[in-house]
Amino acid sequence: MHLSNESLLVILFVGIVAGWLAGRVMEGGGFGLIGDLVVGLVGAFIGNWLLPQLGIHLGVGLVAAIINAFIGAVVLLLLLLLLRLIGGGFGGRRRWSI
Repeated sequence: MHLSNESLLVILFVGIVAGWLAGRVMEGGGFGLIGDLVVGLVGAFIGNWLLPQLGIHLGVGLVAAIINAFIGAVVLLLLLLLLRLIGGGFGGRRRWSI
């Protein structure tokens, strides 16, 4: 599989936009450039897997890719929020007593 420079730029653009939109919806602000990119790219993978499983096909094109990645990013952030609520947070101090 060969990715051209243009397709790599499109993937990065879709990831940043989708991550930023999901950050605005879920937290009220973005996660920074790198955080938005990571959330958007992981969200794109989730959206590309989840939506066809549900029988939802958005079509092709840049707008469809952004919407797909945005939906996946929101699902990702909801899962992380649920894990945080159940597990008591990530990276927090846990005191173990004997």
